[in-house]
Amino acid sequence: MEEQLAWVTSTRRMLHQIPELGFNLFKTSLSVKEIMESLGYQVESVASTGWIAFKQGELNEAIAFRADMDALPVSETTNVDFASTHPGNMHACGHDGHMTMLLGFAKRLAQKSLKYSVVFIFQPAEEGPGGAKIIVDSGLFGRYDIQAIFGIHLYPGLPEGIFGLCEGPMMAQNGEFDIVIQGVSSHGAQPHLGSDAILAQASLIQGIHSIVSRNLNPLDSAVITVGTIRGGEARNIIAQSVSLSGTIRAFNEDVYKILKQRVHAIGKGCEAAYGVSIQTSIKDYYPPVINDRKLVQLASSILDEQQYRQIQPLMISEDFSFYQQVVRGCFVLLGTGNDEKGYIHPLHSSNFNFDESVLLNGIDFFEKILINFGE
Repeated sequence: MEEQLAWVTSTRRMLHQIPELGFNLFKTSLSVKEIMESLGYQVESVASTGWIAFKQGELNEAIAFRADMDALPVSETTNVDFASTHPGNMHACGHDGHMTMLLGFAKRLAQKSLKYSVVFIFQPAEEGPGGAKIIVDSGLFGRYDIQAIFGIHLYPGLPEGIFGLCEGPMMAQNGEFDIVIQGVSSHGAQPHLGSDAILAQASLIQGIHSIVSRNLNPLDSAVITVGTIRGGEARNIIAQSVSLSGTIRAFNEDVYKILKQRVHAIGKGCEAAYGVSIQTSIKDYYPPVINDRKLVQLASSILDEQQYRQIQPLMISEDFSFYQQVVRGCFVLLGTGNDEKGYIHPLHSSNFNFDESVLLNGIDFFEKILINFGE
């Protein structure tokens, strides 16, 4: 136990010091490759800086386990002695821990005989633009007979060592919108000679914020957030141009489509009402994370009752969902929250940190899933 803890601690802290973004994970990727090869695995490059490793079992049928690798553009303020050495970048979402759990799992399996084969997926660019889709499109799930995929995300909203399980929809589908309103400028003392982009923008935002409360079934969950507004030229000029951007999220594809349709329709209405031109662009990002019921039941069966909680769905998004488009999957949370140790900061915080001992819970979870799969 002490030896395992020492290994995961040193591995996690090494990875924590070299946070990199997106697909540009050159030091991180090399470190993962070197560790996997030192354990006797052959690794296959995927999605630029990601890795796939395969361990043959008695059966060709395989179980996949995934860890994301990328960090965030956050300046770390934890003041720990293993803080980021890459200014402006930080592992503020726990991906250093995710990699360490999968590496520790690979280490534990290295000399063992297995019933099911195992596919290890080290994935770049979860934070964007979506490394999972590139891995799916690479044909991985056609080359291996993958029966299911599992993933863990560290989560400070749960007590340290406690798993969060959720059947069905767990995380939302998300998209981002950009809207540009083009009016006609005039002197602020003569507004009748112009078309006010700011006035149109105010009405547009009001309309957008009415979509969830007035266009959706109250039992359907969704979020629309306008996050930025930019516009205007001077205090005494009727604004010619205003831009705004935001996000839309839902657990259901039909609900998500309604959100998109209404954003476009409200824009058209504001065009007519205010004599402006409105260009609306909505980009779809990640599908919803929808956990397979039987796999969640398997997860709960291998844990003691005090080791997990049934949790409510979250409006955050995760590109683990792309794997679930092609194979049944189960994504779980692993709590890192500990008030006494000061591990109280949320994901993406510049102060986010956790006790590495929790990573052993994740390694144990993966191993128990593999042993009990299909039983």
